Amino acid sequence: MGFFDKLKKLSIFNTYKELDDDFYDELEEALILSDMGMEPSLKAVAQLRERCQNERIGDTEKAKQVMREILADMLTVGDKRLILYSQPSIVLFIGVNGVGKTTTIGKIGNILKKEGKKVMFAAADTFRAAATEQLTIWAERCGVEIVKQGEGADPAAVVFDAINAANARLTDVVLVDTAGRLHNKTNLMNELNKIDRVIKRECPICSKETLLVLDATTGQNGLIQAKQFKESCGITGIVLTKLDGTAKGGIAIAIAQELGLPVKFVGMGEGIDDLRYFEADEFVKAFI
Repeated sequence: MGFFDKLKKLSIFNTYKELDDDFYDELEEALILSDMGMEPSLKAVAQLRERCQNERIGDTEKAKQVMREILADMLTVGDKRLILYSQPSIVLFIGVNGVGKTTTIGKIGNILKKEGKKVMFAAADTFRAAATEQLTIWAERCGVEIVKQGEGADPAAVVFDAINAANARLTDVVLVDTAGRLHNKTNLMNELNKIDRVIKRECPICSKETLLVLDATTGQNGLIQAKQFKESCGITGIVLTKLDGTAKGGIAIAIAQELGLPVKFVGMGEGIDDLRYFEADEFVKAFI
């Protein structure tokens, strides 16, 4: 069973035999309803129609393969792999509460450790007491070190301690949890900016990723969140969680097209191995 087999499939290609106007109209509607959004959906169908006409494709089976190629190309933005060129490298995780951010850090820590990297967690979400406890459980589960302070501590101080510990212990990657909510948006962004200043001061030549964790089941609302965070933070990629169940896979394409950000990881379940590097070709094959 493939990783994306639990994804809701777009079955429009199985309901038509001819590529007529009804087929293209229904395909547009199906893509929009899959959370791809209006503009990316219209763009994809227009490209499909043009290619089918130019290449004289008349059956839906060949059109299906062309559509997969179009969607895979639409997903190809930025660098989909983690950029970890320094020791330590730092990966900052941001996102609102409830998207699975702390769990995602645990799962990515598990992936990186299996790749042979020495990993450290930094519990910089000191606003929510349960976050540090949850990350500590994941650290024990993955067998990695964790740097933390008490509830209400300065998140930037936690990051400062983690960088110094990582330098002393020759750690490869520091994964930093951050608060999903403070008293208001301004406070949250100020806190993230303060963390960023500490990283630049204490580790000026290290590689740094800022990954936004999004809940796929929120659909277009997740896209709105992503736009707001992109305006305020230097996001380098997306982690899309909860893509199984009620989620509609088109949100991955919407993110790539409307934000120009690569989806770097995707989660399809609750298990420790149910989060993987995102593979566009595998994704679109399951999607269509």
